Amino acid sequence: MKKLTIDKIFFTLLSSIILSGLFSQTSWAIAGSVDDLLQMVKEGRVVEAKEHRKREARFLNNKNQQKRLYKNAITERKSLEKNSIKLEKSYDKNAESVTVLQSRLDDRLGTSKELFSHLQTSAGSAAAQIDNSIISAEFPGRSLFLTDLSKKVANSSTLPSIKEMEQLWYELQREIIETGKVSRFTTNVIDTNGIESEQEVIRVGAFNLVSYGNYFQYIPETKKIVEYNKQPSSHFGLSALSLRSSEDDLSSFGVDPTRGSILEAMVQTPELSDRIEQGGIVGYFILSLGALGFLIIIERFGYLTIISRRITLQIDNLTPDIKNPLGRIFKVYQDNPSVDTDTLELKLGEAILKERAPLERFLTFLKIISVVSPLLGLLGTVTGMINTFQAITLFGTGDPKLMAGGISQALVTTVMGLSIAIPIVLFHTIVSSRSRRLLMILEEQSAGMIAEQAEKGHQ
Repeated sequence: MKKLTIDKIFFTLLSSIILSGLFSQTSWAIAGSVDDLLQMVKEGRVVEAKEHRKREARFLNNKNQQKRLYKNAITERKSLEKNSIKLEKSYDKNAESVTVLQSRLDDRLGTSKELFSHLQTSAGSAAAQIDNSIISAEFPGRSLFLTDLSKKVANSSTLPSIKEMEQLWYELQREIIETGKVSRFTTNVIDTNGIESEQEVIRVGAFNLVSYGNYFQYIPETKKIVEYNKQPSSHFGLSALSLRSSEDDLSSFGVDPTRGSILEAMVQTPELSDRIEQGGIVGYFILSLGALGFLIIIERFGYLTIISRRITLQIDNLTPDIKNPLGRIFKVYQDNPSVDTDTLELKLGEAILKERAPLERFLTFLKIISVVSPLLGLLGTVTGMINTFQAITLFGTGDPKLMAGGISQALVTTVMGLSIAIPIVLFHTIVSSRSRRLLMILEEQSAGMIAEQAEKGHQ
């Protein structure tokens, strides 16, 4: 029993070893006994020996090949080193020759070398000026020749020809002549909506481009003619429009001598509508109060003018007209012919008090508007400054335009408040003085009626 168990264990171990060693073969047999197992081990060892010999042969072959490659690399390196020495000697000899030839060239050039230096500078600066000129919108590609000429002169191995120098003079002369011309040409332009279309463009020298009453700008980077996002004042647009239809030699036109700088500054200047939008909610509220105040002023001027004319007519008319304050006071006087002087004075005083309210209507409200408008403007300024400082906190002070724009926007409401308050204070004073003058007339006429009643009582 024990012998059978040991045989099984030994058989299992040997089977494991043999299976692990023969698993890589294409086929293997299943052992039926110990003798078969030994035969399989023997065959496996033979196969392994053959594989080992093949591996050794491959290794030796690779080793010999590597030795040959190594010898070839050494031989090639020695050959390259010899070639490098020859090239270094040739380079030194050529460098000496170049130095001698360059010295000979400098001697032959003489003062012409300074001429070519000026030619290079002139060609480079002319290329930059022509490339940025609006004349290139009509004559594109003029700067390419000048740029190539500048590069050619910069290379000391080549010299410019007489024809090329004459071409430089011609381009400079054409730029000067075209600066004094008003030219018409048809090209593609881009409007404010980004739509490109072909239309007639008028070029006023090297200063402005206009088309159908609108001003355009030339973009050198893209070689495109683009309409300004915002046009200058309307009278400039009318002059540009009249220039298109003008057939005379002389025509009025707004020219920008700075070649676009003043025009860009003008179109970037906010208009009245932009200023109002900058004021925000506070600005709209101030304008609403101002509009209401001016409506009241118009109503007061009209009412007081009509009443003043009626009172003037009533002074010379003994028949009372109840459509005016003085006529109603006369009516009170005529309705009380027999009362004593004190009673008449009280009745006339009561009538004047009734007339005071219509004559002084809305004057207090105008005074309130004149006081509240600057305060609202100050409120808008404070809130605008708070927003400006918040922007500075987020983006820093690196951009002065950010600070200037915020401060300008903040001060708009102050300007609005003062613009409303100053005229309203002025008109309030005028209206108030006119109402007081009419009240003084009523009081004066009332005093005359009382004096006349007193004289009748003494008689």
